Amino acid sequence: MSGPGAAIFGCAGPWLGEAERAFFADAQPWGFILFARNIGDPAQLARLTGDLRHAVGRDAPVLIDQEGGRVQRMWAPHWRQWLPPLDQMARTRDLDRAARAMFLRYRLIADELTAVGIDVNCAPTADLARPDTHPFLRNRCFGEDTASVVTGARAAAEGLLAGGVLPVVKHLPGHGRARVDSHFSLPAVNAAPDELNASDFEPFRALADLPLAMTAHIVFTAFDPSLPATQSPRMVETIRRDIGFQGVLMSDDLSMQALAGSVGERAAASVAAGCDLVLHCNGDLAEMEAVAAAAGGMSAEAVAKGEAALALRQRRCPLDMDAAEAELDELLDGEVYAQG
Repeated sequence: MSGPGAAIFGCAGPWLGEAERAFFADAQPWGFILFARNIGDPAQLARLTGDLRHAVGRDAPVLIDQEGGRVQRMWAPHWRQWLPPLDQMARTRDLDRAARAMFLRYRLIADELTAVGIDVNCAPTADLARPDTHPFLRNRCFGEDTASVVTGARAAAEGLLAGGVLPVVKHLPGHGRARVDSHFSLPAVNAAPDELNASDFEPFRALADLPLAMTAHIVFTAFDPSLPATQSPRMVETIRRDIGFQGVLMSDDLSMQALAGSVGERAAASVAAGCDLVLHCNGDLAEMEAVAAAAGGMSAEAVAKGEAALALRQRRCPLDMDAAEAELDELLDGEVYAQG
């Protein structure tokens, strides 16, 4: 293989096994993603991220989901526990304060991530929250209207970038109307194109300049009545042309049960639809082997987009941690962190 493989893989536990090490050396995934099963304390985590990069012989990106609220993989006592994004947005009195508070939050998160060798965060979630949005997603959103979502998500992305961490905006082209959890079954959205363009797609259009994005495992029946966005050439065309996202597009996790077929078939369909990368998270070695074989290598265009994204890791700016925490505490009236 002349370039990176078109996949991002997890690993099984808190250290890298020899079989995994050999597989990664051969498969050369573009990057890696970590979960709670991989995380003990800061020293162990820094060793693991170093071992992953050493296995592929390059400064490969290491991803994590550190949104805050329920979806964060690094927890107390070693790391801060954040309010869900929707809850934090509700604690600010206007969008200017909300933007500053969200920037500071994700700038602090970026410092925690880079300290242990993590340089990509699968955040922000730019889905529009609705009264009927499934609970697995609702409080991970930044608001129920486009202005709130764009303000919060843009500030989160800029906070991460200022700390040398790449944001991944998700879930294109919008997950807020889904009434079932795509981890377990396939949602379908029946809204008309005009309605989606005027609402769900709008936050992603405003954030289309961000370097990385993740698809939604959702069928949008008005565009493609049978295939989820991740595997639909028509929906990927909509993401690229109508929404305008031109950066690195990755699938959501291939292990999620919204998708049909074997993991290899899921990977092949996602790449064929136009995803630059496929994401496989559960750390199962046999499944990773199948995904690597099916996904193949990144296209030359995808490699170039990936290199442009990774160059943004150098944007890291200094931070006075104490001052940032004090300002955030003031903006949120002393209610910055989740309890317990």
